[in-house]
Amino acid sequence: MDIDSQSLATSSTRSTHNGSSLALSLSKTTGQPLSEFVSKLEGHTPTIPDPIVSDYMHSAGFQTADPQVVRLISIAAQKFISDIANDALQHCKMRGAGQSRKGTEDKRYVLTNEDLKPALMEYGINVKKGD
Repeated sequence: MDIDSQSLATSSTRSTHNGSSLALSLSKTTGQPLSEFVSKLEGHTPTIPDPIVSDYMHSAGFQTADPQVVRLISIAAQKFISDIANDALQHCKMRGAGQSRKGTEDKRYVLTNEDLKPALMEYGINVKKGD
């Protein structure tokens, strides 16, 4: 089934993690029908394996026999994790911007709870430090 991207572009909106509304601009994409995109999912190997995604979907009460749905959810989860990691990196860079280093050595960043916690808070995930 092909979906008319122009009709989607005029009617689709989504809420971002901070609550603002963002219009989906599907008309600016390459014009691929949804069926072509879904067919390309078969050749893509996501970072999160399909059996793990299926297990989490099953534990959440969502059952499907369609492997393309599992793959699509896997890609969405991968994007979500990537966004959180990128936000944590930005927090780390901002925190380290005030510190001056001597020498011209490579700057390496370490993911710490101090950086991860505010990034997760932006997405509504509260983390409590274990004692």
